[in-house]
Amino acid sequence: MANPRERLLRTSTDLFAKQGYNTTGINQIISEADVAKASFYKHFKSKEDLCVAFLHGRHEYWFNELTSYTAHEKDPKAKVLCSFDFLIYMNEKEHFVGCSFLNILSEIPIGNTKILDVIKSHKSDLRTFFFDVLENKASADHIYLLFESCIVESKLFTSNELIEKAKEFVGNLLN
Repeated sequence: MANPRERLLRTSTDLFAKQGYNTTGINQIISEADVAKASFYKHFKSKEDLCVAFLHGRHEYWFNELTSYTAHEKDPKAKVLCSFDFLIYMNEKEHFVGCSFLNILSEIPIGNTKILDVIKSHKSDLRTFFFDVLENKASADHIYLLFESCIVESKLFTSNELIEKAKEFVGNLLN
């Protein structure tokens, strides 16, 4: 059995995806993680701190998956197109839950800089991923924005159709 901190993070991951951040309470997380309240507060000062830890873990997991998935592609165009295949892979793997960062962004007040800073950092790293792959920074920005919109739209429609169309468009753009 995982240690209490790992169980809290795993449980919050599941609950935040299913219910959202705001409707998931600390008591529910504690109960479903099967830890004592004291254990929660030993590891996290607040639900906000738990969310920050969750997002850091999600960032690491997501980028490891993206990097692994696209590593075999050396050609910049092929790597970018493969990143759209990665979205399809993640949607199928995670049943169209969408982006954890955007999901939580939609639930927090804009003044919550502790969580907002983690979200901005994740999105900056994604933008940098495309910058690092492509020499044309304007194209990289366009692709980043299209990639982000694909995440939202595929969750909304529970479909990879628009990702496929975006991938085709990007292929033409990079010719």
